[in-house]
Amino acid sequence: MIYAAALIATPAVAGVEEAVNDYILPHLAAFTEAAEVLDDAAQESCEAEGLVGPYNAAFDGWMAVADVRLGPSEQGALSLSFWPDKRGFTERTLADLISNKDPVVEDQAAFEEISIAARGFFALERMLYDSQFNDYAEGDYACTLVRALTRDVVDQATALQAQWNDFAPLLLDPGSAGNTTYLDEAEAQRAIYTQILSALEFTKDTRLGRPLGEVARARPTRAEAWRSGRSLTQSVLATEAAVGLAEALADWELPETRAALDAVREQAETITDPSFQNIGDLMKRLDVEILQQKIDAVENAVEVEVGTRYGITPGFNSSDGD
Repeated sequence: MIYAAALIATPAVAGVEEAVNDYILPHLAAFTEAAEVLDDAAQESCEAEGLVGPYNAAFDGWMAVADVRLGPSEQGALSLSFWPDKRGFTERTLADLISNKDPVVEDQAAFEEISIAARGFFALERMLYDSQFNDYAEGDYACTLVRALTRDVVDQATALQAQWNDFAPLLLDPGSAGNTTYLDEAEAQRAIYTQILSALEFTKDTRLGRPLGEVARARPTRAEAWRSGRSLTQSVLATEAAVGLAEALADWELPETRAALDAVREQAETITDPSFQNIGDLMKRLDVEILQQKIDAVENAVEVEVGTRYGITPGFNSSDGD
């Protein structure tokens, strides 16, 4: 089933209405559609090679809203994007399911109760790209597991979209009767602004910072989605998403932010290994460090062009919350 974006009709809040109705809700709807395509492909044929395209398209769709950890997404995003997985829970949980041929894969409602480490895009990445898991055929237990995973992604996307339709009015009508989440317009604006800065900080400090490690000891296998070669894609898409949300929230031109984003894209073109597995080489490492600096410049531009205009000081700390 394809779900259209629902426009929430409530008293408008400057910038917040555009951020919700023109950015967040439409991208959630697009993600649901891409998840449907992935699941349809998996139900037709579960073999890994044929699912690579739909998987990447669905993951691309998710990245447009993956870093909006607000309202229902605060918890709902975790089981779609369980990363960083610092203790290897995904590998162990999937291995246990397969070795025990756990019948939970036959019951979709029960599957939703398993560990979040074995759900979402990073569990699917293991099943499609990791040689430990992707050597399966139609009729194997692993095939049924893949189909359970893709169906679960659709169910999560659909649920998250519905939950956002219920949550959005709180952002759009702050201070209304019964709305104790956002007491005034400034709180609603700050809540979304927080997500923008947090996304950019997470990208430069975690998506890029974790694999960079230390100069004498790079950690390439700590890169996000390196098995599927998406590490660079993740960072660029996350930055583009943050800028897209900033432009919606601002509802005015952001030339410095847009120029900084263009610089991120240009720098990304210089990186020869999109999985960051070559950053032990100091010159290759430098390319990623420069990308990190370019993303920092995007954050600085957003602070000046959006934060200052809304009266949020450049020293505002996004980790402080809404």
